[in-house]
Parts: sequence; C-alpha cells; structure tokens
Amino acid sequence: MIIVRVMGGLGNQLQQYALCRKFQSLGVEAKLDLSWFSQKSQEEAAAPRKYALPDFEGLPLQTASAEEVRSLLGRAYEERAGLAEKVKKRLLPEKAPLFEESEMYHPQIFSWRNRYLAGYWACEAYYADILGRLREEIRFPGSGDARNGEIMAEMAAQPSVSIHVRRGDYLDDANAAMFGGICTEAYYDSCVNYIKEKCPGAVFYVFSDDADYVRAHFSGGEFHVVDWNRGADSFYDMLLMSCCKHNICANSTFSFWGARLNGNPGRIMLRPSIHKNTQTCVPEQMKKLWAGWTLVTPAGVVI
Repeated sequence: MIIVRVMGGLGNQLQQYALCRKFQSLGVEAKLDLSWFSQKSQEEAAAPRKYALPDFEGLPLQTASAEEVRSLLGRAYEERAGLAEKVKKRLLPEKAPLFEESEMYHPQIFSWRNRYLAGYWACEAYYADILGRLREEIRFPGSGDARNGEIMAEMAAQPSVSIHVRRGDYLDDANAAMFGGICTEAYYDSCVNYIKEKCPGAVFYVFSDDADYVRAHFSGGEFHVVDWNRGADSFYDMLLMSCCKHNICANSTFSFWGARLNGNPGRIMLRPSIHKNTQTCVPEQMKKLWAGWTLVTPAGVVI
C-alpha cells in the first residue's frame, strides 16, 4: 500500500489527491491519510485548514485508517522514534517507510510500495498523464449564486483569461519572505501583454483575496474583478478560473488547479518561474516538468 498524507489548503489537497489517483491508475493500492486535520493537529498547525475534498461531488476518496498508517510506519509512527529509526531516515531515506518530499520531482516514488509519502507534490509531471481523468472526477456542486452561472456563460462566449492575485496570508512577514516578490507588477504586466499578443481582444477576469488592490492595479474595460465568492463559496473561484480559455496564475496551487481543470485544448497557461524564494529556476528542467506551461520571471521575462 501507498499512503499519501493530506495537508494544507485546497490546492495542496488536490495535488495529494492527484498523486494518490496516479498510483491507483498504475494498479497500486493507495489511500489518503487525513490525520493532519484532527483537532489536535489543527491546533498545532501554523496555518490551520479545512479538509475540503468532500466539497466536490462524488470524488472517489479512499482513506487510510489510523491502524493502517501505524502498521505501515511502524516505529516512525511514534512521536519520538528511536535513534536507529532516525539514522535510517536520514542516511537511507528511500529505505525508510516514511518519505518526505525534498525536491521538485521524485520520479522514483512510482516504483515503491509500502511507503508513506508526505509532501505537497505540486510538480505537474507527477500526474500530467491523468489530468483528463481528473477533470472528469473533480466536479463542483451547483452554486447558489446566479452570478457564477452568468459569468461562466460570458467566459465561454469570448476569449476569456483568468488572473489570480494572492495577497492575504502572503503579506505576513514569514510568508512574505518565502512567497513575496515573485508575482510582481512586472510579472503580471508581462503576462497580460503576452496574452494580448497571442489572443487579440482578450477579456480578463481577476480573482483575488484583495479586491480593492486588484481594482487599483487592473484598470480598463477589458478587466473584470470577480469578488463575490467568499468564505465557504471561495472555491467557486477555482471553477470560474477553469472556465476561462486561458490562465495567468499566481505562485499559488489554488490557481494552478484553476488552470489544470481548464479543458480548452488551445489554452495558454502562465505561471511564475519559481514558486518560493528558496527555489532557483532551471529553465530546461522546468519546461520539462511543467510541459505546456509558459514561465515568467519576477522581472517579467518570458522563458
């Protein structure tokens, strides 16, 4: 069995779900561990999150029991593993039952069995070949807000482009050091200009947790700010992004999934060249691992 730990916000949960489904597509028994969402874990988490996958309609969620997790991890399940277990994990990570993601892409994991995988698994290469199936599986329930249906019809009738601007928690000191300075004004200006060159007459739909900010920074008749999906309904923004013909993403897995769920065969998907400030972009590697995406640096250079 493979057990994938589920943690973080909606975009991260979808990535962990996608990795689990990739294993299942290979004929491997794989399940999701939801223990991160226990009350104790959420009280200790730096950024508590809701387990949101059940909000989609009919996802085939197969979850691991506490006993299955304990049986797989053995000594590593204990809060304080013995010295031998710690040494094994450090020196022989591919032999230990618990494997924690440390690089952008770990292709070797697909040859493993009886492992517990902890990470975010954002890299497109993990599940690019099953995205068509995932688009069919990840179904949003009907929205009670008529504006969502109306704007979806608009998006379908014109060269629509989503723009996602994440601020909110990214402005906190700790998060700003990690995620700030990546999706700059130069980044968005370059993305918008790139789309305009490729798609004359493009109409842009802007999504953000800071509506006042984006209204001030995206002016003109071709920009429309979508600001009504809040609280429990915020995930409908992901649905609306996926209904656009093209997508401009933030360094946010939420908007990555808005683009991934976009089934337009001619779609243009732009994303920042790095997700975190601890990363260095190697263009050849990124283009291989994120096939089909266009990369733009914080300085606004398309690579």
